[in-house]
Parts: sequence; structure tokens; C-alpha cells
Amino acid sequence: MSDYRVRLGKYGEKLAAQYLERQGCRVIDSNYYTQWGEIDLIAENGNELLFCEVKTRTSDSCGYPEMAVDYHKVKKVLKAIQIYLNRKNIEKFWRFDIVSVEIDKENKKARLKWFKGIGEI
Repeated sequence: MSDYRVRLGKYGEKLAAQYLERQGCRVIDSNYYTQWGEIDLIAENGNELLFCEVKTRTSDSCGYPEMAVDYHKVKKVLKAIQIYLNRKNIEKFWRFDIVSVEIDKENKKARLKWFKGIGEI
């Protein structure tokens, strides 16, 4: 992955974390790595544990950011979530969400959308 894409992804994750905190969540972990992949953001919202996949784009030429979270990505993230829950010995309600970040470089603005409950238990 190019350095630009890595920086763009990290910037999007930072914006997403700030957005979630403004919505009343508390980000407790980020970039949690397992053999199945990475969980971008882990947050608490009341008694719910949120596992968030963050997708960032600067154009819609490849579709909206959230469209990049396909069936295979969801399966991998769900496996990573199970590993996290087992390692941390957590037995509480959790949810898998997507935070979509669209960056308008020309106007120096970002639009974020929060898709709740992609997968939940």
C-alpha cells in the first residue's frame, strides 16, 4: 500500500474517532491487529461495545467508502472481533459498525456517515 493511502487511512481513522466521541462514544482502542486483520476503532457507547471499520476516500470514482466493506471483509473483521473478545475476556453486547469518511480536498471538508449494526451479537 502506498504511503499516501496509509496516511489517508490514518487521517480518516482520526476523523472517525473524533466524530464518534462527539456522538457520545469513548474510543478505547484502535488499530487492533490479529491474524485475521485489523479492527480500526473500538469504542464504548453506554453498555455497548462498538467495533468500527473506517473507510476513507477522496473521490467516488470507486464508489462510496462504505461499499469497500464487502462480505469477505465482514467475515475477517468478525473473526478478529471474536479474538479480541476472547483475549480480553469480554462478555457484553457488541456491534460491528462502519464509519465512512469522504474527504473533499478542494474545499478542505470531510463528510462522515456512521452505519450502525452491520453485525451484532
